[in-house]
Amino acid sequence: MFRAGELVKGFKTRTVPRERTALAIWFWEIDRVLLSLIVALMAIGLVAVAAASPVAAIDRSTAQVAVNPLIYFYRQLIWVFIGLPIMLVISMLPRPQARRLAIFLAVFFFLMLLFVPLLGSTVNGAKRWIDLPGFRFQPSEFLKPVYVVTLAWLLSLRAKDQSLPVMPLTGAMTLLIAAILMKQPDFGQTVIFLACWGVLLMLSGLEMRWIAMLGGLALAGLVAVYMFYENGRQRINDFLGIGVQMDTGPDQTDLAFRTITHGGFTGVGPGGGQNKFRLPEAHTDYIFSVIGEEFGLLACIAIACVYLAIIVRVLLRLLDEEDNFTIFAAAGLTTQFGLQAIINMGVNAQIFPSKGMTLPFISYGGSSMLALCIGVGLLLAFTRRNPFMGRHTVVKWSGR
Repeated sequence: MFRAGELVKGFKTRTVPRERTALAIWFWEIDRVLLSLIVALMAIGLVAVAAASPVAAIDRSTAQVAVNPLIYFYRQLIWVFIGLPIMLVISMLPRPQARRLAIFLAVFFFLMLLFVPLLGSTVNGAKRWIDLPGFRFQPSEFLKPVYVVTLAWLLSLRAKDQSLPVMPLTGAMTLLIAAILMKQPDFGQTVIFLACWGVLLMLSGLEMRWIAMLGGLALAGLVAVYMFYENGRQRINDFLGIGVQMDTGPDQTDLAFRTITHGGFTGVGPGGGQNKFRLPEAHTDYIFSVIGEEFGLLACIAIACVYLAIIVRVLLRLLDEEDNFTIFAAAGLTTQFGLQAIINMGVNAQIFPSKGMTLPFISYGGSSMLALCIGVGLLLAFTRRNPFMGRHTVVKWSGR
């Protein structure tokens, strides 16, 4: 006989605690690397918002009232302190409970999205927000992660019953949301919703002919946007320089590109940027350019690597996953997160037209921060793994 934890000739033993608290179970099951990368992005975001906050403060100051230069940094700090506990609490939920929470929130925020045309407020020519006492929120931001999980659940049902009309149902739901978003207008969010739906369809085993057909429809949709959608056509024309008068000066993406390259590889130093004061929405849409000017292109590359590391980490986590819903949900959430980052960085680097999209966990914004925390909390819940094979001592033969 041997005691648990002893090394016996020919055997390797590992002791597993018989009684563990819920917090201890969560600590051993959570992907701590993924959680660390997310927290690192939050910290980077606070530094970036502090650098961009004076720009937004000057824009909102008047001759009678001066706004604190760091007001947006302080607000972002509050959103981080609110969002981080929400993310951790959601990550502690078992998968079935996390799925049910996501479906409930998807229904709720879809109803809120329907009320935007009636109750919404217009900001910078777009009607995307609903004002509450002391808080303005964007329903589409909150809908993105929970709707992806809902799509994953519906598509996972197809594996159990091939006769269920899941794909037409998810298509109709996604197109309805896209139509509502295009009326706001919000072309960037529409692209995210449609892209996540397309990725989940491919993962669910959609036939190649249907994938080719959807690709053709997507191309036709882009042409239709340019032909009939004034907001989209204007952004594309500005990006391509079509119809731009010489005396109007550079457009937003050109200003962003000049700002991001102004600091060179090492930057001009924290607080030393000057081009950032010419940027519109420097603390949200174009915060990546502010980082480039003050901290250098090397800092931008490092941030891009952090986003890449998050995506790769999740994909590696799914390699030996067998549950279809978990694969679809985690892959969909990662697609949404990664695509949003790629679009924002691409706009700042003058690769894409301006889309008014925030950089995840780095741009300023309460709706964006809380919605991202909900989405990552769900992602952490779905990727949790039990590191122990059982509750008692595990004995393995070493081969000697």
